[in-house]
Amino acid sequence: MKTKKVKKIAAITMAILLSAAVVGCSSTQDGSENTAAIPTTITQETSAPTTTATASPSETTVTEASVSDTSERFSDRDLKQSADLAAATQIQLVSDQDVTLNAEGIYVLSGEATNVTVVVEAAEEAKIQIVLDGVSITNEDSPAIYVKEADKVFVTSTDSENVMKVTGSYVADGDTNLDAVIFSRADLTLNGTGSLEIVSDEGNGISSKDDLKITGGVYNIQSSADALEANDAILINDGTITINSGKDGLHSENDEDAALGYIYIAGGDLTISAVDDAIQGNSYVQIDGGTINIETSEEGIESTSITINDGQITINAKDDGINASQKVDGNVVIEVNGGTIDITMASGDTDAFDSNGDLYINGGTITVEAMSAFDADGTAQLNGGDVTVNGEKITEITKSQGGGGRGGAGGGRGMMRQ
Repeated sequence: MKTKKVKKIAAITMAILLSAAVVGCSSTQDGSENTAAIPTTITQETSAPTTTATASPSETTVTEASVSDTSERFSDRDLKQSADLAAATQIQLVSDQDVTLNAEGIYVLSGEATNVTVVVEAAEEAKIQIVLDGVSITNEDSPAIYVKEADKVFVTSTDSENVMKVTGSYVADGDTNLDAVIFSRADLTLNGTGSLEIVSDEGNGISSKDDLKITGGVYNIQSSADALEANDAILINDGTITINSGKDGLHSENDEDAALGYIYIAGGDLTISAVDDAIQGNSYVQIDGGTINIETSEEGIESTSITINDGQITINAKDDGINASQKVDGNVVIEVNGGTIDITMASGDTDAFDSNGDLYINGGTITVEAMSAFDADGTAQLNGGDVTVNGEKITEITKSQGGGGRGGAGGGRGMMRQ
């Protein structure tokens, strides 16, 4: 995994500028991330079926956002659902001809092609926006979009339908194990006003080795492995996302930094069918809004720490509905402060809420249908909210020996397995 870089003000000397006349740009990630128009030259290489776009580097100022400050998680450019196409470079895809983007700018892709990879290999501080305007790519063994190097890449759909499929197993790029239809080694944001269908017959749908953000657009993702996967974080602010996954629906995991590998959902409409977990963030999962419908899963939501502040959440699960377990160093806890949560569990040895640490219900409207509503190894408290278990409203959580009893039994007391 690429180490999360410390971004800085970088002065680019004139000696680096290309001989072609270009206009530089400046951009910030503390808000707008505005990108100025860059005249771009497309040249066709004769030695290999590759198209290369060239322009000058830029001077970049970036402010890192604290992961605890939700207002800083999405920049203005993340949230903008269109691109300024006045000076954009238009690229018509051609089968068996890869496209390489090596300069900061905006690139509009269109056309139907097979065995084509759009490769981003730009300067470390470059921001590149790929605009999908009626794109159809079907590959056998390589990603449709492969971000090798950049500061950040935006994939923005116009009001159009776009499809990307990989039908076979992925071929590695040296030491990089490619495993997704869209594979990025840099921060990746998906937005726009159109739709994108992703089909990955033998891998992940979309993978980022840094942050993966979705702030708009319509996505239908079918994958044999994880649908959305990121090393640092998955952040969703808006959009309509339908997932059918052979493993996890959303999966974020970082082996090097326990503070990373998290999932944050502020909005959007998610429908998830997963063979394993619907949502798994090893560090923490925080839900502040949106509509989440988990139709099938082994476990609905799983992480070391889970906080639900708002949202409309429906969970159907075979094992645990919401599960907190020790995946990284940190407090193991489930905390519900608001939102509407409906959990339906399969029969047998299952729990709607299962914490290997503490469990706090402080607010929200919760409806549970399960053999066991609550299971916690530490403190379990019902401090507020409207909680109904198997048709009966409860006012406290009490421990029971042995478990397996109906969670609503006991005169308004939710029975928790001890």
